[in-house]
Amino acid sequence: MTTQLAEHFFRHEYARLVALLSRRVGLQHLDAVEDAVQGALVAGLEAWKRVGPPDNPTAWLYRVAYNQVIGELRQEARRRRLADQHGASWAELAEEAPDIQLLADVHDVELRMLFVCCDPGIPAESQLVFALKTLCGSNVHEIAQRLFATEASVYKRLSRARSHLATLRPSLDDLEASTITSRLPAVQSILYTMFTEGHLSSHASRPLRRELCDEAKRLALLLALHPLAGTPETFALLALMHLHTARMAARECGAHELLLLNEQDRSSWDRAEMALGMSWLAASAQGPAFSRYHAEAGIAAEHCLSPSLAETRWDRIVDCYELLERVAPSTLHALGKALAVAEWRGPEQGLVALEQFDPPGAMADSYVCHAVLADLHRRCGRLEACERHSKWAIAGAPSPAIKAALVRRLTIERQH
Repeated sequence: MTTQLAEHFFRHEYARLVALLSRRVGLQHLDAVEDAVQGALVAGLEAWKRVGPPDNPTAWLYRVAYNQVIGELRQEARRRRLADQHGASWAELAEEAPDIQLLADVHDVELRMLFVCCDPGIPAESQLVFALKTLCGSNVHEIAQRLFATEASVYKRLSRARSHLATLRPSLDDLEASTITSRLPAVQSILYTMFTEGHLSSHASRPLRRELCDEAKRLALLLALHPLAGTPETFALLALMHLHTARMAARECGAHELLLLNEQDRSSWDRAEMALGMSWLAASAQGPAFSRYHAEAGIAAEHCLSPSLAETRWDRIVDCYELLERVAPSTLHALGKALAVAEWRGPEQGLVALEQFDPPGAMADSYVCHAVLADLHRRCGRLEACERHSKWAIAGAPSPAIKAALVRRLTIERQH
């Protein structure tokens, strides 16, 4: 019970509590807000062990966090010899603390917080780090793994974002329509990264984190239903999330073991999630807009619609990867295309697709890059090259589950 509560509130309630309190006291006090939310969670766990959880745990946490942050701000005001000016105002706020049950605009506040995170004065890499840390509850290690960055770099990006917001002191109530439109791509990118971390997690003991995927889908749905943020790109992003979720249960078995595509039981794929994904994908086809989310959703849809691995329409998947490379060229997309070409026309052609492959420094040494090269060389019978890349791939795997899957794919199958 204790573990479940901690997971629930950190992953599902943390963001909304931070957004609500930030709106109440101002984003310049974000550090105090985050400390108060975490302190309230700890207090809740201790109290609920003794007497059980209250009828409305979220409201209880909000009240405790609110009182804590107001107390902290009042103390800070006194320390700065401004007690007469600010102490009274914080006291008034404490008396006015709203009942969270009466807040009908909770969802709106969460969306506004996402858009504030994407202030153009904050570098794009810092926007992403700040949102993942503040709104998604990801820790620095998880963010570093997902972004192929060092933890020191993540700390720097986080500090840069906080410093900028503290200087600007933006209000969650001052977002104009033009601001929402201009920042929408950055918000979509944050939700995409959040979902990806859940879909293939760097967490040591949990290769799949459904709660993180569900939270990303929930926020993406809020975007899709917003009159300004509900664009074809947002619909395609939501389609991609549902189509990936449809196969999620089949990707894991036993003690958090990851299953490869050819090992999955297709009868266990979630048909309802597939239907939702295809519905949003159809909605995304309005107008001429085409984004990376359209291409990736197209790839996911082809997998979902294939009755078997052998009957997969790899030519269409290659087409989607080519479109993806045009709108969002990246090392990961080039690697994915090479694997699809290998399935369609053979592993030699997969290696040919990578002949001009020149990934940037960090990606060249990533486990993903070495894993793909090892797999293609294995299938071509080039065991020496396979062995060389396998060692790098397995050694660099970010989690035990990913490492185990790589060992099965690159070591065991190589013996046959």
